[in-house]
Amino acid sequence: MDNQFAIETRDLKKTYKGKPHPTLDGFSLRIPYGSLFGLLAPNGAGKTTAINIICGLRHYDSGDIFIDGHDVSDGMQHVKPLLGLVPQDIALFPSLTAYENLKIFGGLYGLGKKLLEERIDQLLELFDLSASRNSYINRFSGGMKRRVNVIAGMLHVPKILILDEPTVGVDAQSRRLILEKLTDINKAGTTILFISHYLEEAEQLCNRVAFMDNGAIVCEGNPAELIAGKSECNCLESLYLLLTGKKMRDSQ
Repeated sequence: MDNQFAIETRDLKKTYKGKPHPTLDGFSLRIPYGSLFGLLAPNGAGKTTAINIICGLRHYDSGDIFIDGHDVSDGMQHVKPLLGLVPQDIALFPSLTAYENLKIFGGLYGLGKKLLEERIDQLLELFDLSASRNSYINRFSGGMKRRVNVIAGMLHVPKILILDEPTVGVDAQSRRLILEKLTDINKAGTTILFISHYLEEAEQLCNRVAFMDNGAIVCEGNPAELIAGKSECNCLESLYLLLTGKKMRDSQ
């Protein structure tokens, strides 16, 4: 296979037991190396299932997945070190300090003591948290917890970073800092898959986006070019609503 894409999925299908319709129905996605790629979808479109499958956290019924040219059907042993996943839920131990949390996550990645110490120092400074390294997570603001959550997924210097709603529920200052640093990290060579419900944020940040609905990709391209291609749309949000509709997607 001509290895052009950091992540490539082909015709992924997944139906959960007891569900009348597939959650993924021909999900095909190509994320070029070096891109800051936004995946945008309403609730219930299958986005979380797709991300979990790409990361090897859930099985799929049929289709193909390639990560950095590796066919995941051959196993995830060569793939997992390439991926950094920052989940939407805060995956930190509240009774431990920021430093203690990052030591644990770095140990799970198998980082040596010296390298781990260097990475923790670098990333705490990058995300303006050096002064809070020995403070307990349960005393942190929402924005501070989010920043530590992002750091935890980056300790092993992943080639591909996947972030699920990394700015949800944070203050304006933390959001600005997170987005600025993600842009810098992308410019340094890391491919980023960015999942967000903030359409203005994705329009500002991403050089390529894909809209997902009903288990499949319905539109993909450069945000400015996609908007320019629809005379009735003046921003990414209006294009998104045009393609996915205005009906509420409440899920239980």
